[in-house]
Formats: sequence, C-alpha cells, structure tokens
Amino acid sequence: MIPFLSLVPGPDASEVRAAIERVVSRGWFVLGPELEAFEKEFAAANGATHAVGVNTGTDALALALRVLGIGPGDEVITAPLSAAYTALAIMMVGARPVFADIDADRLTLDANATAAAVTSRTKAIMPVHLYGQPANMPALMQVADAHRLLVVEDCCQAHIATCAGRPVGSYGHAAAFSFYPTKNLGALGDGGAITTNDAAAAARLRRLRNGGQIDRYQHAEFGVNSRLDEMQAAILRARLAWLPKWTAARRTLAAEYRRALAGAPVRVPDQYDAGHVYHLFPILTNHRATLQAHLKARGIETLIHYPVPVSRQPAVASQQPAACPVADRVCDLVLSLPLHPGMTRRDVEEVAAAVHAFHAAA
Repeated sequence: MIPFLSLVPGPDASEVRAAIERVVSRGWFVLGPELEAFEKEFAAANGATHAVGVNTGTDALALALRVLGIGPGDEVITAPLSAAYTALAIMMVGARPVFADIDADRLTLDANATAAAVTSRTKAIMPVHLYGQPANMPALMQVADAHRLLVVEDCCQAHIATCAGRPVGSYGHAAAFSFYPTKNLGALGDGGAITTNDAAAAARLRRLRNGGQIDRYQHAEFGVNSRLDEMQAAILRARLAWLPKWTAARRTLAAEYRRALAGAPVRVPDQYDAGHVYHLFPILTNHRATLQAHLKARGIETLIHYPVPVSRQPAVASQQPAACPVADRVCDLVLSLPLHPGMTRRDVEEVAAAVHAFHAAA
C-alpha cells in the first residue's frame, strides 16, 4: 500500500509528546504561554509582525475580513477552485462571494477574470494559494491597487510558501492559515491563525477571538469564541521546527514526480514559482475514474481536490455565482497523487510506473 498520507506523528513524535506533557504538567490550557510563543514564532516564520491564533482556518478568514471592515452589502472576489470554506467565510461576515475564474495553467485566481468581476460593491479580493502553488500575487495586486481593494490571502494550503521571493501572506492586508491535521503544518485537531503587519488589527483580532473582551467579563464589542488552545499551540511549536525540512522533502518528491511522469497520459500542472510548497500533487486526466480505480487496484490511494467547484455548490446558490468554465473543466479532470514527507523516492517511482502502466493498458 501507498497511502495518500499518514497523520500519525513520525520523526517529530518525541517532540510532540514532550509538548503535550508540558501543557498537561503546567495545567494551563487556553490563552497561555504556549499560544503566545507560537504566535511569535509563526509570525517570524512567515515574515509577518503579528500572528493571532484562532480555532480554524475558516475563522481566520472570516475574522480577517471582519477586522478590515468587510460585511453586509460588500462583495469579495475569490476563486471557485478551493475548499468551500473560503467562500463560506465570506458569507459568515454577511458579504457576497463573487467567483472569478481560474488561470487554466496555474489553477489559481486569474487576474484578468478578477478585474472583470469588479463592481461598485467590490471591497476585497481573496486569492487562494492552492495545492501549495502561490497565486499570481503581483498581477492580482495590480488589480487591487487599481481599484483600491483590500486583499486577504487564503494561505491555508501554503505554509511558508513564497511568491516572487516574498512570503505568501505578505502582499495583502491580512492572511489566513489553517492547521487542520492534513496541512503541511498540521495540529492534532483543528487550528488556524491570521498574520498581519498592522498592530491595531492584531489587537482587535485578539479581542474578537475572545468574545470581544477587553478585560475579564467586560465585552466591548460583539466577538466570537475562537481560540487556538494551548495543546495545539504547543504541538504546532514542535512541528514548526520541522516544517522547513518537510517542505524541502515535498519539493524533492514533487521534482521526482515531474521527472518520472514525463510521457505519461496525464497533465502535470506547471510549477510557476520556486516557492511552491506542494501541499498536494494534482494531475489532470480525461480518464479520472478509470485511472483512480487502476491505481487503487495496485494499492495506491488517491483523492480528488476538488470534484465540484465552489461556484456550483448548493450552499452558495443564493449568491448567484457567475459561470466559471475553466474551474468546471478542471474539477472534472483533477486527481491528487500521494505526496507527503513520509514517502520515499521509490514510492514515487512506483506511483509513476502505475500511471504509465495505465497508459499502456488504455
């Protein structure tokens, strides 16, 4: 078997257990020293001044929008190829998600389509750094600057990625990260964070995540209960030290995939930036169902990210989403091959050989 991924702690197991024991021994589980330390360390790793830990990546997106003043009556342009939570976060603040189509090659938000989607109600752009591939931020920032729009970067699949030499998250006014267990930096549960260089925004985010409290039992404004707990913060601190090594391993395995899949009956999306961190390794195929069955029969687990574009999800039908034909087409073709730091070069070669064998059998 070559599983899609494993969530069991591997070489980091001793550090993770030590982190858990440290929290249990201290007896402080919410808004304590582990979170404070992790926020400083995570901000530094991303070239940001501030990081604010919250309960999920979805909350990170929604709170980032809220602290920037985005709410009912506003429109936020985003990508139709993403996890649905990107658009749901926009709806959480009462704004309308507007879907602009993706670049057919990069598979991230297309700058020209974004410019065409701007209306008098557009308040912000929320690009998604999908599969670990940075969106074309220089081009998207030109659109944002031309129309005086705010930018919130969805970095939930792109921990410590860079775009044109700059960390993702450093282009916009705020950025959101997820620590869901499958992410490149994953907790042993849910978790998220917002990064920003705005001290006032960071201070308000810390209030909002804690019910709007300015002091014990004193709630100055409507807030939520969305706090990254001490256990997850400690685990993430332990794993953050491993992240550069894990990222390097992902890049090495991805390069091996690209070499080994040359001539195979699939399309491998190009790498448009050396800062790609390969959260996932998608391929495009006109024979997805049969290829997936072929690989499963050989003990190779694959997944589909994502079979239905967000713009066609029933949950957003009330938002009157525009047609996104490129995303529709990609969602019919995309298939994710296994890629994680626990894999070996031989695993990659076996997967690639199985893909080539499908070509021979087709």
